[in-house]
Amino acid sequence: MAVNSKYSNEQVESLILQLLTVLENSNAKADLSLMALGNAATSVINNSVSVSQRKHVAASFAKALENSVEVELH
Repeated sequence: MAVNSKYSNEQVESLILQLLTVLENSNAKADLSLMALGNAATSVINNSVSVSQRKHVAASFAKALENSVEVELH
């Protein structure tokens, strides 16, 4: 099922490109990139979400990430 967003695809894609460009320009390997992005996600949640909703938002974020990863079984 498609997810509706209040943000345009262009807004999302532009931000993703900027983030990936910073990581690429820093020559960050996958583990460092994931660590930095994870810490950034934690910071966004802690600074922008009410205390009572943080666990729910974090769990929803984790589930969305898990669902977005392509897994090929042989």
